[in-house]
Amino acid sequence: MKNPRPLSGRSCERSCSTKSWVRPLISNESSAEGQQHISYLTSIDALGRGIDIMHNGQKVSFIFDKVFKTEASQAEVFLEISELVQSALDGHKVCMFAYGQTGSGKTYTMIGKPGSPEEKGLIPRCIDQIFQMKHSLLSLGWKYNLKVSMLEIYKEDIFDLLVPKRSYSTDVQMASPSKRYGIKHDQYGNIEVSGLTIVDVCIENEVSNLLRLAAMRRSTGKTKMNQQSSRSHFVFTLRVSGVNERTQQNVEGVLNLIDLASSARFSKSEVTEVQLKETQAINKSLFHLRKAISSLANKEGHVPFRDSKLTYILQPCLCGDSKALMFVNISSDPTSSGESLCSLRFAENVNTCELRGRRLYGNWHGV
Repeated sequence: MKNPRPLSGRSCERSCSTKSWVRPLISNESSAEGQQHISYLTSIDALGRGIDIMHNGQKVSFIFDKVFKTEASQAEVFLEISELVQSALDGHKVCMFAYGQTGSGKTYTMIGKPGSPEEKGLIPRCIDQIFQMKHSLLSLGWKYNLKVSMLEIYKEDIFDLLVPKRSYSTDVQMASPSKRYGIKHDQYGNIEVSGLTIVDVCIENEVSNLLRLAAMRRSTGKTKMNQQSSRSHFVFTLRVSGVNERTQQNVEGVLNLIDLASSARFSKSEVTEVQLKETQAINKSLFHLRKAISSLANKEGHVPFRDSKLTYILQPCLCGDSKALMFVNISSDPTSSGESLCSLRFAENVNTCELRGRRLYGNWHGV
């Protein structure tokens, strides 16, 4: 039996990688000369991969798979990860998520700037590539079925962003908690959220319309640092099912694209009482994510995935049959150096994780 056409082209042995993108200063941030706290390593082995950050008079260096400077474009960033996207069609579980403090550019990385084709983020670019490859593989006998779901995790509750019910509060805009959603794993290790809306999609515009609806329904709130801060974890899932009509081979892939909620320190964001509870829930959830990553990096026998909804949903993405990529977003604002340093240290920990990715393929008819 022949394997499906290999699309990813790279070894699966090291399947957990990290990339950093530095957000440029915005209008209300200091740009005074001498206050720059970020620089880039120029040695041959670290060029394009190394970053220095100055905090409290001390310089700390990090090396990742790739470091994008402030002037990097969305197209440049996507070019670096496009082979990973193709792996979903090749039968892999693939996960990409953006991590960083509030206002560091996570949602811009994942979604982009609405209405600007040049500034489309990773999610719409991933969708474009998946559909392009779907069409190009028709000549080799492959036919693919694509299904989309979108959810958010807000204060440890799961909300279906493809359900149009709404509710509002003074401090936050959020989806309606009209039903409870349970999490379970199927026999192939995939995540299933009971009762979640899953939509068959045939063209790119269908996905784009669903993304716009989900963005309108996602929980957001205003902080001192960000006028529209993400107060929930956004999980976009594309399920890929392919069959080769010539060889009768099946292939099953999953692409998870995740915009994590914004981490923030209470004093800096000057949160209200409602926002305080939100921030506590976010920070607790991110703490459990860091804890799970640390357990994986240390190769511990038990990884506490079930300690939070986020880590439980991410479990298949971080275990041995997947490929994972973390974007750590940091700000070039010197006053954010402490938060940036924490984010970079977490990314460094992620970079030590090793997965053993395997394709999911075979003659599964009748199984």
